[in-house]
Amino acid sequence: MTEVDIGVALIATIGIGIRFSVPIALGALSGIFSERSGVVNIGIEGMMLMAAFVGFMANVTLAQPDNAAVLQHSSVRFALAIGAALLAGGCMGLLHGVLSIQYKIDQIISGTVINILALGLTGYFYDPEATLPQDVQPLLQKFKNPFPESSSATRELFPNFTLSFPNDIGQIIFEKDLITYLTLGLIVFVGWALYNTTWGLRTRAIGENPRAADTLGINVYRLQYTNLFIGGMIAGLAGAFLTLAAVSQFERGMTTGRGFIALAVMIFGNWRPSGAVMGALLFGMALALQNTLQGFGVNVPHQFVGMLPYVLTIVVLAGFVGRVQPPAHAGRAYEQE
Repeated sequence: MTEVDIGVALIATIGIGIRFSVPIALGALSGIFSERSGVVNIGIEGMMLMAAFVGFMANVTLAQPDNAAVLQHSSVRFALAIGAALLAGGCMGLLHGVLSIQYKIDQIISGTVINILALGLTGYFYDPEATLPQDVQPLLQKFKNPFPESSSATRELFPNFTLSFPNDIGQIIFEKDLITYLTLGLIVFVGWALYNTTWGLRTRAIGENPRAADTLGINVYRLQYTNLFIGGMIAGLAGAFLTLAAVSQFERGMTTGRGFIALAVMIFGNWRPSGAVMGALLFGMALALQNTLQGFGVNVPHQFVGMLPYVLTIVVLAGFVGRVQPPAHAGRAYEQE
């Protein structure tokens, strides 16, 4: 690579990596809501997929020219499509709750049911001809970089590595869509609420010792259902990101294992939002590196580059599962006496 190529590659990798990390971070946050409540959730993949499909179909339906003009407005489409995706994810979370809490089905099996159900339903109802009209702009646009390239100065940081400031930094920070910033806000808020609010204290209590929490008057089942619904909605936001922000189309199985990577990130972060976001960035950069190396024609077999994120998942699980401390009651159904 030339000097310019290395700088461009770095900016591209960081920018794409942040973009790829968004659905993974949201999926990990969804898992934290569930597992901190004592309910293992491997159905994040299915929740994301169902929400991606519902959000996309809502967007396509509203954008049709025979609809009222107010429904075709981008702000209205955004609100309704995001709302539909969140509701779809939340309902899948509730279904997981009904199976694992009400009927005491093994939580791993319940999550597997969610994944298979979402894959089957979206595959059955998927219509390849369902696309946005050609004159309709994508629903979510990136914010503009406030630092124009003309105001930037190119600096050589070390040999063969140059960057333009402040344009390149502005590109990394500001050229993002609304859901990316919402994700950052959610991570900060949940990280604070989990350790500084009554809800957070009760959530951690039922995940560690639900019987003790029950004797103190905490409604364990209601809080578990609430957290599963909210966690499902967060997974729904991840799915909405895939079809409303990342691309404006839907494909069968388009989540491609992101929900399972999110589980690895959640474990890597020790069931903490701050740790999860660091893990999500790590996996996002691995995914971005795959694109960057191929884009710049680096002579590395594409099969090797393509498997990097999944090898990283195995390494993380193998290296951290025995060293982290999950919620004590996660995976076991609580039976009220």
